Amino acid sequence: MNTHTIPDGFLQNAQGHLVPRNLVSDIDMARDDLVRDIIRNARALQDAMILFKTRTMDDIAAFIELSAEKYGARIGGDKGNVTLTSFDGRYKVVRANAEYLTFDERLVVAKSLIDQCIHRWTEGSRIEIRALVEHAFQTDKTGKISTGRVLGLTRLAISDEQWQQAMQAIRDSVQVAGSKSYVRLYERIGGSDQWQQIVLDIATL
Repeated sequence: MNTHTIPDGFLQNAQGHLVPRNLVSDIDMARDDLVRDIIRNARALQDAMILFKTRTMDDIAAFIELSAEKYGARIGGDKGNVTLTSFDGRYKVVRANAEYLTFDERLVVAKSLIDQCIHRWTEGSRIEIRALVEHAFQTDKTGKISTGRVLGLTRLAISDEQWQQAMQAIRDSVQVAGSKSYVRLYERIGGSDQWQQIVLDIATL
């Protein structure tokens, strides 16, 4: 869409054409106002949540350093998962770090070895294994393979030597592509040992 300055008295439609405002119906104008108002509020909320996360992460890191100083310890990095609980045990804040895993070219080698195993095994046997393998190597809409499904194959109790070579190739192919930090907030449910997450994801509210 063209992003040039729109002259007074005109609106730009989805095709990038300028339309005189007096030719736009009242309902189209009302819809446009509503959508823009919702988006404007959402942007403000998004900015507030980003600021909240940044400040919370900084506060947690500062508290960990303060706690470490009490014992003369030095803590390096931000990878550790931490749980902080209020004095009355009603609330807790969890900082968690999750690593993103990916596979290098050795995954192709592993898939080839697995295919050889399945081909070598007699026809009609271990059908479940064939289906499981095909499911594990399916890609999503972005062409990515699920690391969880592929690594799940390594937990199968199959002693075949070639299969074990394939599983080792899978393990060797795993690479850490990056990590992301999360903060989760919880409130205890009554006097029980159960916790309810304070949800900040608008889609689940």
